[in-house]
Amino acid sequence: MIDHTHLPTTQSWLLSANAADTDFPLQNLPYGLFRRSGSNEDARVGIAIGDQILDLQRAAAAGRWSSAVQVLLQPLSRGDLNAFMAQPSSQRRLLRHAVFDALAEGSPQQPALSACLLAQTQAQMAVPCRIGDYTDFYTGIHHATTVGKLFRPDNPLLPNYKWLPIGYHGRSSSIGVSGSHVRRPLGQLMAPGAEAPVRAASQRLDHELELGVFVAGGNALGEVIDIADADEHLFDVTLLNDWSARDLQAWEYQPLGPFLAKSFGTTISPWIVSMDALEPFRIAFAHPPSDPQPLPYLDSPKNRAEGGYDIELEVWLQTAAMRAADQPATRLMRSNFKHAYWTLAQMLTHHASNGCNLQPGDLLGTGTQSGPAAGEGGSMLELSIGGKQPLTLPNGETRTFLQDGDCVTLRAFTHKPGTRRIGFGDCSATVTAALPA
Repeated sequence: MIDHTHLPTTQSWLLSANAADTDFPLQNLPYGLFRRSGSNEDARVGIAIGDQILDLQRAAAAGRWSSAVQVLLQPLSRGDLNAFMAQPSSQRRLLRHAVFDALAEGSPQQPALSACLLAQTQAQMAVPCRIGDYTDFYTGIHHATTVGKLFRPDNPLLPNYKWLPIGYHGRSSSIGVSGSHVRRPLGQLMAPGAEAPVRAASQRLDHELELGVFVAGGNALGEVIDIADADEHLFDVTLLNDWSARDLQAWEYQPLGPFLAKSFGTTISPWIVSMDALEPFRIAFAHPPSDPQPLPYLDSPKNRAEGGYDIELEVWLQTAAMRAADQPATRLMRSNFKHAYWTLAQMLTHHASNGCNLQPGDLLGTGTQSGPAAGEGGSMLELSIGGKQPLTLPNGETRTFLQDGDCVTLRAFTHKPGTRRIGFGDCSATVTAALPA
């Protein structure tokens, strides 16, 4: 699916989109939901380009578009990204091509569309679509292994891990967009050796570095999605922080898995990057020959040839003290999504394999994406070895888990020779103090 929208030499008439370090060059064109800061206007869908947003409500009225493109723009101008998600991939690609051509250098659309831009600094972003359901997977094998060793040194990975993409159903109502706050949760804590738990604020608050993928068309109840058709049902990718209260989690998770330790908050980035934009960064995927190979319903020639994605991932931290001293955030780690044990296509296929009906706008989290090397953990639980080895920050502060006032920022980008760098924008949130117990 590589086409003219991936050519790295094509420039935009919007100069900020041509900067080498921009997250949003012409080759990206991610979607987001926004309104003008301080206004009461209805939220509408926009496309990030350079440091600006193309307002699709205004662009639909001002631009010169074909009849087919006008039809596609109508739900977006109403702020209904879900209706657009439900369109076939060929139609979604048609709009991408039209917007790409309209924003490209030399386009006759420039005079009309220049008036449809809004600086990103003047926009208030929202969760980009209606998220009916949220499922979080556990595809980061290095995270699963490291965490497993903390609790089960002799058996870190349970027997089913290498046979199927493990997941749990999360809480969509507590998903928020970057720039918000996350309140430290209250919950039951069971101290070692204690006879009864107490209700108190979590002391082991953690982040989790994940990607999220939105479902496009979906399937009817009782039907399945063949892995050969999975790409048709994947819409866009976002950054996702699955906030976790490790002390609540340790007490409550058996026998049914995560509950209140996860449901108090999830943060996603405001911009969602299309699968089309990520086409140049597909990579081959395979389990090690010594591991169990996927069952036939989770395997296909295409998934083996290009099911993975080469996406760099980072976590940055700025404490309250650093902010007060006007000190920048520090990078805690870097990893890459290429280390995931299961692909996006396998996650979606397995989810629907029992006839579960996925719908446009459903969100699938990948699980924490850690790297194989020391210092590549995607959570504080890993970086501090379960709280046993504090991290020392550049200003001398230390952390085992997150403190009130800490701002965690996730970042992601793709780059390789012969392509434009594609970024995801920041996924940030700041921890605030718990309510009284």
